[in-house]
Amino acid sequence: MRGPTPSRGPLAAVLSVAVAFSWWTAPFANAAKRDEAAPLVLLVRHAEKASEEGDDPNLTADGAQRAKDLAAALRDAGVTAIITTQLRRTTETAQPLAAALGIKPEIVPLDWQKLPANIKAVAAAVRRHPGGAVLVVGHENTVQEIIEALGGPHLANICDPVYDNLFVLVPGPSGPRLIRSRYGAASPDPGPGCK
Repeated sequence: MRGPTPSRGPLAAVLSVAVAFSWWTAPFANAAKRDEAAPLVLLVRHAEKASEEGDDPNLTADGAQRAKDLAAALRDAGVTAIITTQLRRTTETAQPLAAALGIKPEIVPLDWQKLPANIKAVAAAVRRHPGGAVLVVGHENTVQEIIEALGGPHLANICDPVYDNLFVLVPGPSGPRLIRSRYGAASPDPGPGCK
């Protein structure tokens, strides 16, 4: 059973600082760079998935609640685009926010046998939204790779059962800065070597 959802206050403060930082740094870039400004990127792993058999499970009840928590946390974050894979656990995680904002998510198909190509395709999709705020809903083994592909730092693995990470890549003149926050109910501590 899930505990109470933590206040959105800290997350809202993190996003406010991130957006303010990106706007503050904009005047330091030349006009051509401003027109091609990198987007603010919000990255999450899909919410809790059912342990049923098969490669494409739905979200659990906790996962459905986490998807609602994500929508509540990001409703006022200025999200202009949402990117998911074709798998139900990512599309269902994005659905409440997409519905609230009237955004049709862009699906970048995931082929587990061609993971490096998928990472590049997601990064390219993000870059097609300059100057906006893009939510990327990925997987335990893709989120950190997408962060790196977008110029962010190398991260430790995101392990089960961690679902509450919210990573924010803030654009800046010397490259993106990464902020790590959390949303929804707290996930159990996965132990050393994991995020």
